[in-house]
Amino acid sequence: MQYRQARYDEPLLSEISSGNDYHHVESGAAIPESLRRKSLDIPSVAEYDVVRHYTRLSQMNYAVDIGMYPLGSCTMKLNPKFADRISSMPEFSTVHPLAPEESVQGNLRVMYELQEFLKKISDMDAVSLQPLAGAHGEYTGILIARKYHEVHGELERRREVIIPDSAHGTNPASAAMAGFDVVEIPSSPDGMVDMGALRAALSDRTALFMITNPNTLGIFEDRILEIADLVHSAGALLYYDGANFNAILGKTSPGLMGFDIVHFNLHKTFATPHGGGGPGSGPVGVRGELRDYLPVPVVEYDGKAYHLNYDLRHTIGAVSSYYGSFLMHLRAWAYILYHGGNGLTRNTERAVLNTNYLAKRLSGAYRIPYKPLKKHEVVVSSDSTGRRAQDIAKYILDNGMHPPTVYFPLIVHEALMIEPTETVSKADLDRYADIMLEAAREDPEGLKRMPLNTAVGRIDEVRAAREPKLRW
Repeated sequence: MQYRQARYDEPLLSEISSGNDYHHVESGAAIPESLRRKSLDIPSVAEYDVVRHYTRLSQMNYAVDIGMYPLGSCTMKLNPKFADRISSMPEFSTVHPLAPEESVQGNLRVMYELQEFLKKISDMDAVSLQPLAGAHGEYTGILIARKYHEVHGELERRREVIIPDSAHGTNPASAAMAGFDVVEIPSSPDGMVDMGALRAALSDRTALFMITNPNTLGIFEDRILEIADLVHSAGALLYYDGANFNAILGKTSPGLMGFDIVHFNLHKTFATPHGGGGPGSGPVGVRGELRDYLPVPVVEYDGKAYHLNYDLRHTIGAVSSYYGSFLMHLRAWAYILYHGGNGLTRNTERAVLNTNYLAKRLSGAYRIPYKPLKKHEVVVSSDSTGRRAQDIAKYILDNGMHPPTVYFPLIVHEALMIEPTETVSKADLDRYADIMLEAAREDPEGLKRMPLNTAVGRIDEVRAAREPKLRW
């Protein structure tokens, strides 16, 4: 086969030669005439104008690399650059997912060790890395519970999943997607599970009780062992939503608390990118009896080599292509190795310290419901200031920082849900507190006009939600 270089003045051609005969095929010849552009409206723009345009666009947005990003329950900690650099190495990023096992032993070792790390951290007996996001891992965990009850001949009766009213929104959504009926129970006056309501809701129809600990109010459920006993006595399973896992690393674990299934949010606890719609990872861990229900493959080590095991007796099957988001696994593996057990514990301690410091500074102006001691996040109410949470959030934006989650959880009126994480300085915490305290004193009518200093001003958010503009 021979190729001839086209002259610069020739049209773009695809040229394939057989012997000495050249066959010229015009680019786009297979495209119907009605679909072919007659001309292209391409502007002539200097490089410096293009660079300045996109740099300006990047500066119009906010990122965790710019400042603290205290979205409650999202755990928006800084993504360490060493992990990003490792994941971009071509030795990892260019590996084909169908490469033979013997040629990717290093990659399989990373996955195996991450499984083992997560087992140790959570006190679970087995882990699958396959789910592609936290909510995906949550849905996968519910499918495991569903298959468990099916194998035991109880699925037809056990159709209910119990969820506290302070739960993350994905919990009822995942349960409903898996075909269960959702039973919501109220919180007690101390912001924890209402034990009387739980007892009343539990029955032989219960398949699962879903809860995160600490809960979305930043409060640790100190009756969790009693809860586990009640759930198991009813023949149901106990599910741990790992969204708030950053608050307990090195202090306790889902396994010690009596949970059967847990999903991990690698982007929260182990500082992998949130993705913004791109690749994520939400591994699932289970206690021993449920190991055979995990999605496949799982990585195993026989003392000589690493293997992908697709043969689990009751597996729910694959929940994603191949074995999940490997580059996310790689980042989390690097993060855990970098910090070690003591470092992960210190991260938790600092995250909890930062939260309680911020709560203390805000307590004079904002109402802080329920128990005063918080874990990873604090929910404050702006109703004591006479100002709306939404307006407080706009004031924070106007002062160059990102607002917290607003109006969630729903059980707190005018809620602002703040999670500073461990990756912020005391100076950032003080600046954030100062801005929020200033907002509490600002003229309420003036707040309604903010933000004034951002690239986009106040918008009609109700109309934007109902009539989204999906194109430029």
